[in-house]
Amino acid sequence: MNYAEIRKRADRVRPIPLESVLETVGAERDRQDRAKWHTRRGVLSVTGAKFMNWTLAAGGGGAIDLVIHLQSLDFKAAVAWLCHRFPDADPSRRAGRDEEGPPPGRPLSLPRRDAGKILLVVRYLVDERGLPPSVLDPLVERGRIYADPWANAVFLLFGEDEKPVGAELRGTGRHPFRGMASGSRKDLGCFSIPRTHPSKIVLCESAIDALSCHCLDPGSLCVSTAGARPDPLWMGSLLRRGVPVCCGFDADATGDAMACAMIRRHPEVTRLRPPLKDWNDVLRSLS
Repeated sequence: MNYAEIRKRADRVRPIPLESVLETVGAERDRQDRAKWHTRRGVLSVTGAKFMNWTLAAGGGGAIDLVIHLQSLDFKAAVAWLCHRFPDADPSRRAGRDEEGPPPGRPLSLPRRDAGKILLVVRYLVDERGLPPSVLDPLVERGRIYADPWANAVFLLFGEDEKPVGAELRGTGRHPFRGMASGSRKDLGCFSIPRTHPSKIVLCESAIDALSCHCLDPGSLCVSTAGARPDPLWMGSLLRRGVPVCCGFDADATGDAMACAMIRRHPEVTRLRPPLKDWNDVLRSLS
């Protein structure tokens, strides 16, 4: 790809809303200040197309700058990252995927397991998130959920060969934290609750939502896309299973937009909109 082509793609992806980028990387919006986001690189404030990281005293403008800041990529890799995750922003991607594939990333570095912190993680998931021990315990025993030294909940992403390809991280302390393990390859695998003969497949935005959806409908295979994304690379393998696939993204502007984009690319997918903001809110409302 030459310089002119890169610039054309950059012009198409730069206006992508910063909120959509932050959702995709697993950042969590502050519950009190809607302009504030909690990321692995610190607390960011977003005003229109501009952002400021108060932790690192660094800022910028536009989706490309934000990806460079959050993912430690150069300009070309950041543009490719955005094109890959927001294909509707790049007309050259609409007819089919880039032959180049996803941009190269950092080597996977999973958080170290800390058995001494697992009780804190389980207590958070049970007491704060309303998830039953009967669902959590088998996943903890099999190592699909564990605790790191900072008492973050770690939800492993598995590829087709059942090898870890990444992890979703969720903070369990006073300050909200949501992110991904360094080098995670969300397009190579996902977090899910294993189900041999599901009645349907439900795509959710996070591991906690997938767990919550499973509790609400145990007959479904509930899968986390680790952020609202319209077309992860493993989508085709799910559709080939011959089971109805539903997009259960959050009931908000981003969730609705990404669900529409997914259904445009895969018309066989149907929308399953949570009656509240997300599936965990629905689960907790029943307790």
